[in-house]
Amino acid sequence: MKNLVSILVLVFAFTFTTQAQKRRGEKGPKLTVEQQTTLAVKKMTLALDLSEKQQKQIKPIIMANMAERKAAMEKRKTARENKKRPTSDEMFEMKSKMLDKQIKMKNTMKNILNKEQFEKFEKMQKGRKRMAMKKMKGKKGAKGKKGSKGRNNK
Repeated sequence: MKNLVSILVLVFAFTFTTQAQKRRGEKGPKLTVEQQTTLAVKKMTLALDLSEKQQKQIKPIIMANMAERKAAMEKRKTARENKKRPTSDEMFEMKSKMLDKQIKMKNTMKNILNKEQFEKFEKMQKGRKRMAMKKMKGKKGAKGKKGSKGRNNK
C-alpha cells in the first residue's frame, strides 16, 4: 500500500512539473514593432530623464533596431524549423554585423545623450548583457549542452 501511494505521488509530481514547464514557454500577447519601440523609449525616458528632443531622436533608431531584430528572429525561426544551421562563415558575418550595429548605436547614443545620461545608458547596457548571458547559460544547461565552464575546459 505504501509503495502504491509513493508511486502515485511520484507520478503526480512528475505530471505537475512537466505541465508547468510546458506553460513556461508560452508568452503573452505579441506587440507590434511600434508598440515595443514606444515602450522602450518610455523606459529609457524614465531611466535617463530624456528630453522631448532626445526622445524624438532616439525613437527612429530603436524602431529600426526592433524591426531588424524581428526580421532576424523570423529568419532564425524558419532556419530552425528546416533544421538548417549556419556555417562558420555565416556565423562570422552575423556576429560581425551585430558588433557593427552595437558600435553604431553606441556612437549615436553618445551624440544624443549628455555625459551623465550616457554613463547611465552604458550601465544599463552592461546589466542587460549580463542578464542575457545568465539566461543563455540557463538554456544551454537545460538542453544538456556545454555548461558554464566555457569552451576550453580540459
